[in-house]
Amino acid sequence: MELFGFHFDDIAYWHWGVVASALFALEILTMGFFFLWFAAAAVIVGAVFFLAPGMPWEAQFILWAIISVIGAFGWRVYKAKNPNATTTDEPMLNRRGQSYVGRVFTLDAAIKDGFGKVKVDDSTWKIECAEDLPKGTKIKVTAVDGTILKVEKSA
Repeated sequence: MELFGFHFDDIAYWHWGVVASALFALEILTMGFFFLWFAAAAVIVGAVFFLAPGMPWEAQFILWAIISVIGAFGWRVYKAKNPNATTTDEPMLNRRGQSYVGRVFTLDAAIKDGFGKVKVDDSTWKIECAEDLPKGTKIKVTAVDGTILKVEKSA
């Protein structure tokens, strides 16, 4: 069979490596654990074809399809049975602002016209408050709006 000038009878084991590389690249771009199973199946088919070079291209594609489906559905079954398998011990790692909600800080500079800044750990955050507060006041972070911490005077 021929498609776009390529004869499927001329497939070599390394063609599956090229297909796997392209699918792994798509997986990296999408990060959804979807193309991963197709890429892994391509690697397996390439290895099988390396060990059994006389395998017809139809059998290679059928094997690839079967392994891909088993991998994809196997992952879904595993995730359904183990919902905490991919949870992290640091859920706020990439949402630093959310990790500050509830914490209390001391103002380094006064809040004027509802806005100010506060130094938190190694960075400075813009803050918004309903009232103007003087320097040295204890404030509590109540919410985060993008890169702005919503604060109120702490008791």
